[in-house]
Amino acid sequence: MKRPLTAIATITSIAAFTGMLLAQPASAQVYPDKMVRILVPSIAGSAPDIIARQMAERLTSAWKQQVIVENKPGGNGIVAMSALKQAPADGYTLVLFHAAAAVTTPVMYKEAKFDIQRDAAVAATVAYTPMMFVAGPATSYKDLSDVLKDGKARPDDVVIGSPTRGSVPHLTAEMMGQSQQIKFRQVSFSGTTQAIQAVVKGDVPVYVDGIAPLVPLVRSGRLRALAVTSDVPLPGLEGIPLAKDIAPGLVAKGWFTIFAPKGTPVPVLDRINAAVNQSLTQQPFVDRLKDLGTYPMPMSRVDGARFVEAEKARWEKVIADAGVKPE
Repeated sequence: MKRPLTAIATITSIAAFTGMLLAQPASAQVYPDKMVRILVPSIAGSAPDIIARQMAERLTSAWKQQVIVENKPGGNGIVAMSALKQAPADGYTLVLFHAAAAVTTPVMYKEAKFDIQRDAAVAATVAYTPMMFVAGPATSYKDLSDVLKDGKARPDDVVIGSPTRGSVPHLTAEMMGQSQQIKFRQVSFSGTTQAIQAVVKGDVPVYVDGIAPLVPLVRSGRLRALAVTSDVPLPGLEGIPLAKDIAPGLVAKGWFTIFAPKGTPVPVLDRINAAVNQSLTQQPFVDRLKDLGTYPMPMSRVDGARFVEAEKARWEKVIADAGVKPE
């Protein structure tokens, strides 16, 4: 017996609608409904690793799904970014990048075949850390103005150390020289530990790095704080001059941001953003960040993308003006 045309049309419509539901991306379903990975481009125990694990613990609690951290060190972020690019764009593989890995590695290293805006999507900004200029106790420098005066008097003779080539500290020193039209002699080490030993011993007169490893040495008197590159005085560091008051415009920060593969559905990105921002209101997490010399930086997903775009343009210009060539 033949079915009426209206019944056939109804069945067809139901089938089509069911097909549409089945074809909906994960963003239209409950996210997350399985384990989420956060890749970290550094070793266990590093600041990015600690921040990622603190974040994973809170996301696991909020989502009732396991969030794990996978360390992917190597290539200044190249290894981690390669893994992210190969992952499905569904929000189940994320990466916590620090500023240098995200925006300076692609222009500092020939092997970095990625562009953070082209290949990744900002899910959530997490935290920032300002830079600090310090001097060894044997130097005559009392604050950053003394360094600038000496630099003008002795072009290309005053040495400023930084932890690694292409790092935010290195580029902060470059930016200061460019803005003041002073040529400093830049010396980059193979890491913070080696660099701090050099400045404490007096081998390097001035050094710039994130505040976390420097504050204990300043408080113990082994190093002298010259300036901090935050835009406002920081709790516990109110007595240290702001670099911007000595060298106008000298505000610089390292930062940590969670990225997802490009093409990840917007509803998924928004859900990640909301969960991360909520975790940044939890005092135990805020206190742990402060222990690492970092401060919460919650933003909307759109504002976060604009922030990364501006930082990328800013540091690329510093690198170009410095004439730094990719390795």
